[in-house]
Amino acid sequence: MTTTRQAEFDQRYQTHLKHLKLKGLRPKTIEAYSRAIRRMGEYFDWHIDELSPAQLTDYFSDLVSTHSWSSVKLDLYGYKFYTIHVLRKPWVMPDLVKPPKTQRLPDIVTVEEAARLFAATRCLSYRVYFFTVYSMGLRLGEGLSLQVGDIDSDPDRMRVHVRDAKGNRDRLVPLPAPTLSVLRRFWQIHRNPQLLFPSRKGGAAAARAAQAPLDRGGVQTALRRVAQQCGLKKTSPPTAFATALPLT
Repeated sequence: MTTTRQAEFDQRYQTHLKHLKLKGLRPKTIEAYSRAIRRMGEYFDWHIDELSPAQLTDYFSDLVSTHSWSSVKLDLYGYKFYTIHVLRKPWVMPDLVKPPKTQRLPDIVTVEEAARLFAATRCLSYRVYFFTVYSMGLRLGEGLSLQVGDIDSDPDRMRVHVRDAKGNRDRLVPLPAPTLSVLRRFWQIHRNPQLLFPSRKGGAAAARAAQAPLDRGGVQTALRRVAQQCGLKKTSPPTAFATALPLT
């Protein structure tokens, strides 16, 4: 019986994945919504198509005791998507999960702290990346996805085209002159025709032909390590907009 249920679940799960892709959702959202259905499938022994309000209440009550409210919300939205697009049923439980309202100010990295972080970052790729993200106020993913063609160095414009930013929207960001200078010197080293921050796999010699940017996990790990070395207690990456600093 369990084998049959799992086979049916797997079939609907594949349909779920197809709908996620067809709706044009971002990769991170697709990953979160698909993970939500896998987790629910395991919890309910692969039978999630006829869940009662009581069952869902128990599930999310258990989930919130072991996961963050962010994870709970994503699982809820993932199951809502599954209900509407795979089961073809209306969603009738809008108030099932109500996370507590919190308002936190982001950690602001000062100019002096940023200078210490840059100086302590020994890997050139990471140092240039941290400097670029900090000087232009970019999110981590926005910086990684920058391409050579996104840089507008015309003296009358001096801006960067950030593509697929939050909310799937493009935006234009001012390009500080010191940042442009740093990026030009860095490009002279790797000379990748497309990516500003090509992958480091294979070493410097492979960077020119790399098809993928720096590894996101590697960047985050490097940032945490350098921040600890500098004695910085900030929990957020240095993405607050500030006056560009000379890179040393």
